[in-house]
Amino acid sequence: MAKNDDQPISKIQWVKRETLKPNSYNPNRVASPELKLLKISILEDGWTQPIVANSDNEIVDGFHRWTVSKDPKIAEMTDGLIPVVFTAPKNASHQKMSTIRHNRARGTHAVLDMSEIIQQMVEDGVSKQEIMERLQMEEEEVIRLASRAGIPASKLINETDFSKAWVV
Repeated sequence: MAKNDDQPISKIQWVKRETLKPNSYNPNRVASPELKLLKISILEDGWTQPIVANSDNEIVDGFHRWTVSKDPKIAEMTDGLIPVVFTAPKNASHQKMSTIRHNRARGTHAVLDMSEIIQQMVEDGVSKQEIMERLQMEEEEVIRLASRAGIPASKLINETDFSKAWVV
């Protein structure tokens, strides 16, 4: 048996969504725009991360993936099944620590790095509208990130309607 055979990721199971239940303590909150982004991610890229659950089918990590899995388009992709790996926390405290580690280990996006990514997308011909829709960003956020990276006005700013409150 190879060492990686005993890792949870090596034992992904496809289970019915209804068999899992959320935990009662998850401190992580996701706003509606990010939930919509998560749906887009699964619809466009497929299931790239399984949900983590304990042997009682309680979700340790992946509550938001589980939440959006009820979307009819997502459910249709896999006949209502969702990918799950099972872990065996030693006790309730260990499980809660596992949930927090999963949440915190994902990190955040650095503004300058995001600016460079947006700049590259624009240079590759991706429209502001496509960036807004596929990354669930507001127009102002895209423009600010693009401006921070020094994108010439002709590439992105020209397609922006500025507020009538502005006076030249």
